[in-house]
Amino acid sequence: MPANNRYDVIIIGTGAGGGTLAGRLAPTGRKILLLERGGYVPRSTDNWNPRVVNLEGHYQTREVWRDRDGKDLHPHTNYYVGGNTKFYGAALFRLRQQDFGQLRHHGGISPAWPVSYEEFEPYYSRAEHLYHVHGCRGEDPTDPPAGAPYCHPPVSHEPRMQQLSEDFARLGLRPFHTPLGVMLDETNPRSRCIRCATCDGFPCLLDAKSDAQVVAVDPALSHPNVQLLTGAFVERLETSPSGREVTRILVRRDGRREEYGADIVVVSCGAINSAALLLRSANNRHPNGLANGSGAVGRHYMGHVNSVLMAISKCPNPTVFQKTLSVNDFYFGEEEWPYPMGHISFVGKLDGETLKAGAPAIAPGFTLELMARHSLDFWLTSEDLPDPDNRVTLDQAGSVVLSYRPNNQEGHQRLIARLKDLMQQQTRCPVHGHECHVGLFARNLFAGQRIPLAGVAHQNGTIRFGSDSRTSPLDRNCRAYEVDNLYVVDGSFFPSSGAVNPALTIMANALRVGDHLEERMR
Repeated sequence: MPANNRYDVIIIGTGAGGGTLAGRLAPTGRKILLLERGGYVPRSTDNWNPRVVNLEGHYQTREVWRDRDGKDLHPHTNYYVGGNTKFYGAALFRLRQQDFGQLRHHGGISPAWPVSYEEFEPYYSRAEHLYHVHGCRGEDPTDPPAGAPYCHPPVSHEPRMQQLSEDFARLGLRPFHTPLGVMLDETNPRSRCIRCATCDGFPCLLDAKSDAQVVAVDPALSHPNVQLLTGAFVERLETSPSGREVTRILVRRDGRREEYGADIVVVSCGAINSAALLLRSANNRHPNGLANGSGAVGRHYMGHVNSVLMAISKCPNPTVFQKTLSVNDFYFGEEEWPYPMGHISFVGKLDGETLKAGAPAIAPGFTLELMARHSLDFWLTSEDLPDPDNRVTLDQAGSVVLSYRPNNQEGHQRLIARLKDLMQQQTRCPVHGHECHVGLFARNLFAGQRIPLAGVAHQNGTIRFGSDSRTSPLDRNCRAYEVDNLYVVDGSFFPSSGAVNPALTIMANALRVGDHLEERMR
């Protein structure tokens, strides 16, 4: 291995975990290399084209995985600098305080984390600051304690969303402003963010969405000690004869094999690909996959129980930026149902072009374009539970196999029923005087074959951390028990998934691990 291919830290992946960690460690002066299998998202008007982004899936990988039956899966995931944060909706929630403890669900037990919410809390505050999160403390009835206010005020509701918020409040709920990571200043006519309709699921042409490339990777690269290699696919990790440290990283780039080494190696490829990398790296000392003496690498995959529902109204919904409203009143259940149900929020405003992919049944008298102009587009999330048989493995050709059966679905069905009931109680349209609600329709966001329910957008849990090396590959600092210089900082480390977007927790954890690594390197 050439001497100049040796680093203090190598981070594999530049998304919410790896990108944030790079930004955290850059000021230390340590020699850091980022390896990213993709490139930068091209700046193009296609970035804001719903047909190109949603119908054609232009930016999605063309990689093919398999399901447990050997059938093709076309994953809804993206390989670019910044990872999937380039395309996320920037809803940045903390897990609830109770999510860090053991929770009883109708479908089973959600296990406790090896660290407390109180330990995570300062890192949540730091991550919210770094990612420009806009919100309002205390609105959300399940809001966990926070040591600092949001640095930015909540993103305001447009009139139709404000009306819905007031309607929900009249029905006894406590709707709140969704915490959003966007670079918006509503008092400034030259705000970087322009509240466009192409935020959720789209790459931002203005670099105004707080994604990992913009807020972490690019600033890290301003430091002379940090280097990024794109188009760098990591084939495997090799260890010393003892198996106790990673000594070589084998990379395929531009058709050539390259080798790199580092004192500390951090894996952050996304929960599915990180597990696949460790499994590909099996050797004599780690016959079942690197750091897999527990047998848990690849197991306990979680991706949430998610649904997108469209409420079609007689009154129009001219909202442009729709993701401002959330409801958590049923997160932990209700009097009639003492089990967690989940979270209600919104996807970006759907349009007729997007609806062509997996279009719902047409409401009487509505075309797809008319449905889009009259729809409220809900996103519902419930917790799925860690099942060791929901897992990532490799087939004989080395391709990813994702085996997953949904669980804990009763609470989610009750959440859908509660939303339907709420929408049937809506007030009359303030403009036209008639009742707004027509119906609630299931909406399939993915065309063709897909991973059930929500694709892999919220993937987590495949290399979980814990206090017992017999059941968890990682310790409380996300270091592999069996490989002293190997860390994992993407959503793999989750022992349970909660019922909110995992991105902020991944970012906060990367900052937490960053503090540990800086101390280790002193």
